[in-house]
Amino acid sequence: MFLIVYIVFVLSLTVFLVVGQYKAFEKAGQPGWSIFVPIYNIIIMFRVAGRDDWWAVLIPIYNIIVLWQFSQEVARRFGKESSFGVGLFFLGGIFWAILGFGNAQYEGAVRPTDDELLDA
Repeated sequence: MFLIVYIVFVLSLTVFLVVGQYKAFEKAGQPGWSIFVPIYNIIIMFRVAGRDDWWAVLIPIYNIIVLWQFSQEVARRFGKESSFGVGLFFLGGIFWAILGFGNAQYEGAVRPTDDELLDA
């Protein structure tokens, strides 16, 4: 009985997280179905972050650095703070669902960071 409850829980959580990322992709003007296509979904994620497609090639080499920058950029493009980017980095599925189901809107053009404002 416990196993059945566990399987139902895991499947429900998986569906929730997948639908959340699907909706977040659609908010960003990308095809939601692309989350189901391996490798292509990574390219679409980088498009959402405003990066060129070739950044996906860097993941095997510089994975932590690239994914950290990616998480911060996606958070900024949805109008969230860098702390949201930290959550996106560590708990990606949950934070993609927050973007998808929440009231966050994809802004496309990125507002300048505090560092960029100080450099100007």
